[in-house]
Amino acid sequence: MQTRNKFMEDISQLMTNAMGVAQGAKEEAETAMKSLLDRWLADRDFVTREEFDAVRAMAQKAREENEALKARIAALEAKG
Repeated sequence: MQTRNKFMEDISQLMTNAMGVAQGAKEEAETAMKSLLDRWLADRDFVTREEFDAVRAMAQKAREENEALKARIAALEAKG
């Protein structure tokens, strides 16, 4: 019976080691994929959300100023 317990302990240890190796490989693959994706995105010249929001705010302000100037021009033309 002692031999059987040793065999089961060896199998258990082997499975534990295999799971550790699999976990390490998974983490390494995730790191490699994240690095690859980061490089791919950097090469595409995508803007950050903050940059996009800043440009959008500038465009909105320019539209508002444009509308105000149109109204001012219309008022001046109506007088003249």
